[in-house]
Order: sequence, then structure tokens, then C-alpha cells
Amino acid sequence: MYEDMAKLMKEGNAEGLVAEVKAMIGKGAEPHDIIDRGLLPPLQEIGEKFKNNEIFMPEVLVAAWAMLAALAEIKPLLVHEKAKSAGKVIIGTVFGDLHDIGKNLVAMMLEAEGFEVKDLGMDVQPEKFIEEARDYKPDIIALSALLSTTMPHIEKTINAFEEAGLREHYKFLVGGAPVTQDYADKINADGYASDAVSAVEKAREIIS
Repeated sequence: MYEDMAKLMKEGNAEGLVAEVKAMIGKGAEPHDIIDRGLLPPLQEIGEKFKNNEIFMPEVLVAAWAMLAALAEIKPLLVHEKAKSAGKVIIGTVFGDLHDIGKNLVAMMLEAEGFEVKDLGMDVQPEKFIEEARDYKPDIIALSALLSTTMPHIEKTINAFEEAGLREHYKFLVGGAPVTQDYADKINADGYASDAVSAVEKAREIIS
């Protein structure tokens, strides 16, 4: 059944994937098993293929939408589990940037891996990140930018935390099309990820 789920996700068949998930839940499958064995492996494979330019964004999106539909069936069951949180993350696209596809994929994969995620959306001012961080108390703040013109706002957001005397309380994970490891090092970010799969790996590394 896990192989069937992988095939349905790659095809972007949300209806079929949801039906498969419901059938597995009905047979007593554990929610985390469905995620770890049925949903994450094909999504990671899709992420790797996208990173290697073997597939394109439309194929990633239809698979992601199918997974979101499947996760909607599973999430109510996860609420009742007492599994330890992998960590808390605030994520958002920085001020001036209205792109969120990559950010949404990262948020979705982090949640699937057990992180508690608060998504602030797009075009987020540094002050909003600070306000939400004080309230939510995340381990990691993930900042995304898709344009070279908005990328400087990643650094401005981190500097705003520094000026507020809060920088040492949070780890910053950065990414987006124009962002590089060199840029992350230059602005003293705690981690850089080039894609959603790498973002989850880096988040785990930062937490550990």
C-alpha cells in the first residue's frame, strides 16, 4: 500500500491518495507510519529530482497538494498522540517578497517530520518576526526570499533581532532561489538550505 501511495502522490492524485490513507487508518495503521513510510519517501524523491533538474515545479506542486490533502486526514489523529515535538519553527517570506511556494513546501515537510510550525506567510516585516518570536518562542526562525532584490531583507531581519537584544535566543535558517551558503555565512545565519529536503535535514542538525 505504501508503494501505491507513492505512485498516487507522484501522479498528483489527491483523491486517490486520501482514499488510500483512509483505508490504511481503517486497518489500524499508525499515523506516523503512514507519514514516515508512505508520504515522506516519495516527497523526498520528488525533492531530489527537482534539485537535480529532473522534474519541474508543476510536478512538485501537484505532488505537494496531494500530500497536503493526505496530511489533512492524518493531522486530527496526531493531535491525540504524545510524540515529542522535534522543535518549534517560525517560517515566513521576508518583507517585499510575495512568493511562497518554496516556503510552503518547507513548512509542510517540517510538519510532517514532527516540527511545530507557525507560518507567517509572505511579505513579513522584521518587527512581525520579532513579535511572533516573543510569543511563540521558536527554536528556529526560517527566512525565505525568492528575489535578489528582497534577499537583503533576510539580513535586515536578523539584524533587527540583534538590535532588539534577541539574536542569541534563536537559530536562523535561510533559503530561497538567490540565497547561497556564502550569503548565509556572510550574514551569520545558523543554517542554509537550497531546497525543502535539505531544510528538514538542516533543521534537525540545528536542533541537535
